[in-house]
Amino acid sequence: MQHDKPIVMLPESGKTSAEAARSLGCDVAEIAKAIVFRRLADDVAVMILASGADRVDEAKVAALVGPIGKANARFVKEKTGYAIGGVCPIGHPTASLVLIDRKLFNYPSVWAAAGHPHAVFNLTAVQLQAMTGARTADASVTPPALSFA
Repeated sequence: MQHDKPIVMLPESGKTSAEAARSLGCDVAEIAKAIVFRRLADDVAVMILASGADRVDEAKVAALVGPIGKANARFVKEKTGYAIGGVCPIGHPTASLVLIDRKLFNYPSVWAAAGHPHAVFNLTAVQLQAMTGARTADASVTPPALSFA
């Protein structure tokens, strides 16, 4: 499946969800961040696609795919072909196990990294799932809002 929108080059870095949202003028929740873990049993990359407003819950992910560990920059680059801060959810040189957090389907469209910290593309969560072959999962928690009262 292809998406129908062009790649957008951000004037500033989009390495974090907050930076990308600021550059795009959208809510951080509309950023589809790609978080990569290493499955301990076989060294397979496990990529979670989640809203930029949410935190990936490692225990939830491990319950779905088996024990996982942190993925260092070298592992992420080797398995996905992209550097941290610009990991595109597609085009990996080796097969990754991909989960898409169900909360991403709450947004009419989302922005995903396009392989470079300044490059993003817009698509629907349905398109993102079709392009990646991701399994829908409950893989995140929404952090409580900060209160300074």
